[in-house]
Amino acid sequence: MSRHRSARPRYGRIVVAMAAVVVTALSVLGGVGVIASSPSAAGGERLAAAIEPSQSPSGLETSAAAPAEPTLPGPSAPAQARAEIDAEALPAGSGQGRRVVFSEEAQRVWLVRKDGSVRRTYLVSGSLLDNLDPGRYSVFSTSRWAVGIDDSGVMEYFVRFAHGESAAIGFHTIPTKLGTALQSRAQLGTPQSHGCIRQARADAIALWKFAPEGSSVVVI
Repeated sequence: MSRHRSARPRYGRIVVAMAAVVVTALSVLGGVGVIASSPSAAGGERLAAAIEPSQSPSGLETSAAAPAEPTLPGPSAPAQARAEIDAEALPAGSGQGRRVVFSEEAQRVWLVRKDGSVRRTYLVSGSLLDNLDPGRYSVFSTSRWAVGIDDSGVMEYFVRFAHGESAAIGFHTIPTKLGTALQSRAQLGTPQSHGCIRQARADAIALWKFAPEGSSVVVI
């Protein structure tokens, strides 16, 4: 009877075959998206999502990384300040010495000291009518209270310096009628009266104290 050699299992080939099966399985699972194929692929997906156009509420596509529209600078603060200073500057040719200056064009009053410096300046409301000529006048009368012609209102701190066709012309507070002001303070700076120059109450008091009878008034 002949002897038969027993077959030994070839473990090396078995290991190689199993490794091949595992590699094939991983490739298949990665291809169908069950597992991530590699860290670099996942990073690529995140990068793609970061630069993907986003949908705006209006339906327009906008890039998430789009720069903001540049804004145009508005008027500079120094330029605005200079404009305000120019508007408040005492006009040239307004005379000399202590005086009250009224500009019909600017609807503004200046209280000028003897040395030419401005003590106070403010907006007023002059006449809607052409009833006051440019020139130099003198204060001839003052009244703490006054009533306008034809019951046109009550006024305070009246400083008269010129004569109109039917009444004196001067500076006073904004008239009131039955307790209601005939114009708003916001309207100061625009013509509103029928002859005189209307002022805010604090400004009227300041002029009243600054310009007693005999004081000079210059209208330009």
